[in-house]
Amino acid sequence: MKSLFDRDEIQKIRCQTDDYLRQTLLPFWIERAIDQQYGGFLTYYDRNGQATGETDKTFLMQIRSLYTFAAAHRAGYSADGKCLQLARSGADFILNHYQDQKNEGWIWIADRQGNPLNRSKIGYGQCFAIYAMSEYYLASGDARGRQAALDTYAAIQKNMSDTRFGGYYEIMQEDWQPERPGRFGGDRKGFDVHMHMMEALTRLYEMTHHPSHRRRLLEVISLILERMLHPEYRVGYMQFSLDFTPLAAILFETEWGRDAAPADGVARPLDTTSYGHNVEFSWLLLHALEILDKPAMPYLDVIRKIADHCCENGIDWQYGGVCVDGPFNGPPNDTEKQFWQQAEVLVGMLDACLLFGDERYWRAFVQVYHFVFDKFICWAGGGEWFERLDRQGNLIDDALGHAWKINYHTVRSMIQVVHRLDMLLNR
Repeated sequence: MKSLFDRDEIQKIRCQTDDYLRQTLLPFWIERAIDQQYGGFLTYYDRNGQATGETDKTFLMQIRSLYTFAAAHRAGYSADGKCLQLARSGADFILNHYQDQKNEGWIWIADRQGNPLNRSKIGYGQCFAIYAMSEYYLASGDARGRQAALDTYAAIQKNMSDTRFGGYYEIMQEDWQPERPGRFGGDRKGFDVHMHMMEALTRLYEMTHHPSHRRRLLEVISLILERMLHPEYRVGYMQFSLDFTPLAAILFETEWGRDAAPADGVARPLDTTSYGHNVEFSWLLLHALEILDKPAMPYLDVIRKIADHCCENGIDWQYGGVCVDGPFNGPPNDTEKQFWQQAEVLVGMLDACLLFGDERYWRAFVQVYHFVFDKFICWAGGGEWFERLDRQGNLIDDALGHAWKINYHTVRSMIQVVHRLDMLLNR
């Protein structure tokens, strides 16, 4: 147990992380993100930290950037109020250009000036509207943020709720009618979106403490635990039919990431699970329980099983980092490394350290941490993380920002890592 409670090691990593966040990562985005000409955020940056010239503004990256700057301010990283200033500017652009006044909710993509390019209603984005607008209100006190979060919640309950099978529809047309089936996604549900709904409802309840918001949060937690995780291994299936029958995961016509195509070009094996999503769920669940003021004890078995599954299968003990995905029981299918999975596993492994006091989780954290600081962070390009590396840490996708990658995972991870390292030191 020596290394777990080695104050010098913990303190060194804590100081390095805090310095990197304050002096490098946040300044990268503070200096680059705001669109001085039209408002909102610019999100396309190459490996040198230079703007690529692409300017379309996806709602997901606008709303996630709003969350990032609001959360950084709320956590005490605001750099003389600059983060709050950027959050307020981003909120202005989002509220002026992405709200669908006719159909409710938020459109999916606009051009640089804010003119709609894609008016689809994507559940993933609607979740983040609740999450970010609630965070923005908590950071700023701006009543527009609170009202936007409440209006989005009402639109989701009215238009996305599946009153037959439970949970939420995810990919919808402009008027909230489900999209076509198959590759258009209208007949599927996903672990990912429901996890982010839990995340969003957690922040909403933190903002309002309203009993109905508490009930909805408890409902989605129960749904995930009972219907979306494997009953033995307690890790998540990726996709489901509307009645929550697990399905082999496919790529959708509407994207919100740069996921690699399945090996056979059709679908991933049914027993494929994402190490990053599993561990992200575990720490978001713990945070939800904290906000709900519920004891963690009844949930410790699932949290430990997720952490153990990642340690045994996802963590690359030879080269460092965490791999993309693999089966419920066995080595990974995809040994590449994606930036966001590293970010989420760093947080989740520290939670496992705090909960269980097991040195293995600390070693897993360290294994990912050093891989990130040695391989993922693009120091020469300003300090944001590369998108994707191979197993050994060689570049596959060197983008620092694009339509689906921004500061959300990286900044949030570093804030949460510092907080948890402080908790370890206080012990």
